[in-house]
Amino acid sequence: MKTKIFLTLAVGILFTNIHLQAMTRNSSYGENPRVLIAYFSATGTTARIARQLADITGGTLYAIRPERPYTDDDLDWRNPRSRSSVEMNDPESRPAIREKMADINAYDVIYVGYPVWWDLAPRIVNTFIESHDLRGKTVIPFATSGSSPIRNSAAVLRSTYPELRWQEGRLLNRPDERELREWVVGR
Repeated sequence: MKTKIFLTLAVGILFTNIHLQAMTRNSSYGENPRVLIAYFSATGTTARIARQLADITGGTLYAIRPERPYTDDDLDWRNPRSRSSVEMNDPESRPAIREKMADINAYDVIYVGYPVWWDLAPRIVNTFIESHDLRGKTVIPFATSGSSPIRNSAAVLRSTYPELRWQEGRLLNRPDERELREWVVGR
């Protein structure tokens, strides 16, 4: 009985993977798109989602890391003098990133992930976008948040960088693998 259940599950997983690969090959991204998952994660939540997306898409992970890491005090949104509060209150703020993505031209589809801060993408996401030529690439935002939707942060990115080919983003707080696969395949 256990063997039958195991075989049934294994076959189901195999067919799901085959279907996902076929859908990806036949998607609007073209045959075998090269996928990058670029993400900023202050606490690890967005990083977890980025790893799941990389597993599903076969994409390459790139962590957008600040030159100077954020401390807990830096992330205290209740303190108007905290580093994150100061950055988010200055639309021109562009925190330095540790290293640029070596070969951004090798990718066709770029998922850009971030936690929602003050109903926006953290300013370091702007640094990433402005440090890399993303024109001609499909750019898909995804976000995590304790209470804010992605709508405004994605709209601001879209209006700030209108020359980019944006697709609809998604808030991905606690998605299960099936939900993530459906979102990726449905693109």
